[in-house]
Amino acid sequence: MLTLFPDQQQLVAQIRRAMTRVRRTLAVAPCGFGKTVCFSHMAQRALARGKRVTILVHRTELVDQVAATLRNFDVPHGVIAAGWYGDHRLPVQVASVFTLARRVGRYAAPDLVIVDEAHHATSGTTWGRLLAEWPASYVIGVSATPVRLSGEGLGECFDEMVEGPTTADLIAAGRLSRYRLFAPQLIATADLHTRAGEYRTDELEAVSDRPSVTGDAIGHYEKQGGRGRAVAFCVSVAHAHHVAESFRAAGHEAVAVDGGMDRLERRKAVEEFKAGRVRVLTSCALVDEGFDCPGIEVAIDLSPTQSLARCLQRWGRALRVAEGKSEAVILDHAGNCGRHGMPDDAREWSLEGARKRGKKVGQDFPVVTCPQCYRVARAGTRRCECGHVFVVVAREVETVAGELVEVTKVERPPEVVARRREQGRAASLAQLVELGRARGMKNPEGWARHVMAAREAKRRA
Repeated sequence: MLTLFPDQQQLVAQIRRAMTRVRRTLAVAPCGFGKTVCFSHMAQRALARGKRVTILVHRTELVDQVAATLRNFDVPHGVIAAGWYGDHRLPVQVASVFTLARRVGRYAAPDLVIVDEAHHATSGTTWGRLLAEWPASYVIGVSATPVRLSGEGLGECFDEMVEGPTTADLIAAGRLSRYRLFAPQLIATADLHTRAGEYRTDELEAVSDRPSVTGDAIGHYEKQGGRGRAVAFCVSVAHAHHVAESFRAAGHEAVAVDGGMDRLERRKAVEEFKAGRVRVLTSCALVDEGFDCPGIEVAIDLSPTQSLARCLQRWGRALRVAEGKSEAVILDHAGNCGRHGMPDDAREWSLEGARKRGKKVGQDFPVVTCPQCYRVARAGTRRCECGHVFVVVAREVETVAGELVEVTKVERPPEVVARRREQGRAASLAQLVELGRARGMKNPEGWARHVMAAREAKRRA
């Protein structure tokens, strides 16, 4: 039987105290903390008191993982999901949120509802509508990223939030893996349009699903990840299959998984990956959340996103610790670290929503990318581990069809050269805004965005 770490015990105690005050509690802890272990323990305790428990998940892989954890706690349970045949009379059920939404009238209201990946739970979603069916039930939601792209808060479905340790805390304690993040950006997004706050998939696919991008991604994997087990996050199902094909052509065992595959075929592919017989798993939004495979050493991000939650969920797949794994490598070809910061940045979560003071989450965490090795560091870092000194950079580089090309200098007056060098040293949006303010500009934010867009355009040329 599994036992809880002290910090897991502490989070469970916080949840229980909150449940004496409110009916619906949201528990926040990083990817890899062991939230499934925590709520399986609580399901076990609730069962011992004769309570009915329903655990809501939204993917086949998560049904498998939750069911396996419940077995480790000796909790008999049924499964409510398409294609599953479980004992629905048992008091503990693991339920696909979409299947249960269609059958909710067939089952008695549970005493306790546990919502996995609870950042999906707002009044307008299937999760929220299900919770509205059980107004008297106690609800525990768990999430690593309690934020929605739309900026909606989760306070519609939860009354109180409790927080566990941070990602930085868990890395320092050895509970999560140390990491190196590289951002050889291959995908230009400056001219892409957005829909409902996210990049348009058709436009994103056009700039992402190209041989030069995939070829360079494989090259960086071979350079930084070697033969490490890797997950590649792709823009579309077709993109995922193309990336897998390219990895196989380069001599790497790779397989793509998607929601249209037979459930048993998907499960077999995932088992082959977890066993190490497949080295690269590619997908579109299928293993971004909750997918638990501690042996993942490399996260290959090929899908630019405006969503902080998606970004952190993806990178979190590689941060779990495993025997023989010294560190994780994140290859951010999508430039997401420039939008959302580093995996272990301190972040302030709130039930009120993501946007505060008119800013999007992530803008407070500027980063710089080394032009020599592409390693990413927080803004203000003076020297990269490869030896490059950030403050003396006097050139710009661009990515063109997978190759780095130095921009040719032209003769300019000394004062113009000095201003250009000063501007070149401002590597992030925040640094450019600060420079614009120092120069007395009326709209430093607009100027900074224009400069960043121009740099992006050069990379695409």
